[in-house]
Amino acid sequence: MKIRAVIVEDSRLARNELKELIKKHEEIELAGEAENVDMGFELIQKMNPDLLFLDINMPEKDGFELLEMLDEVPITVFTTAFDEYAIKSFEYNALDYLLKPINEKRFAMALEKVKLQINGGEEEKVTTEKLSEKSQIFIKDGEACWLVKIGDISHFEIVGNYTRVFFEEKKPLLYKSLNQVEEKLPKQSFFRANRQQIVNTNFIENVVPWFNGKLKLQMKNGDEIEVSRRQSYIFKDKMSL
Repeated sequence: MKIRAVIVEDSRLARNELKELIKKHEEIELAGEAENVDMGFELIQKMNPDLLFLDINMPEKDGFELLEMLDEVPITVFTTAFDEYAIKSFEYNALDYLLKPINEKRFAMALEKVKLQINGGEEEKVTTEKLSEKSQIFIKDGEACWLVKIGDISHFEIVGNYTRVFFEEKKPLLYKSLNQVEEKLPKQSFFRANRQQIVNTNFIENVVPWFNGKLKLQMKNGDEIEVSRRQSYIFKDKMSL
């Protein structure tokens, strides 16, 4: 199976360097290239690639801003002229990053990581607009950034016009409303508990009967979430045999 890749990089020299490296790997199909973030966004929307080679530092908008524009982020390998200390504030789950000028052996190592993730990820392409549990989203909150798999998120919660995302020990804000988030989530594993919260049912440790026909969900991370009475009936129906 071919791995469809796109390059978003403002330097023509760097793009050519990547293209020459890609030519040496028959399993990679270059689906297109872009020299700035806006062109890159249009290209990704059109080509729906498996793999993104992304420059971090570009004029006008940087690579992080491109990731913020995407509902679903492809497997991402950053390309940068700066060493790891220059991007240490980025607590990313990006698969890898390549330091310019890119070493051929180091490029091959990055591709091996890409193939392992694809082959181990049951990566059937989702044909609808909805995300799958294997899909990843980009979150930037202040100086910290993350690429997070949907399946690793325990729950979402309204905070004003934004949404707080809970994963591991972190809870950054996503600059989208909870309703916008809900439209994209896989319904088989995410459930609207009440007006303020959506839970990942895979993270529920226990279900406790509560007042007035309501339920309380005890999450694996220790959080407790109250299910509204109406949603409690729906939850019982959804989770019963």
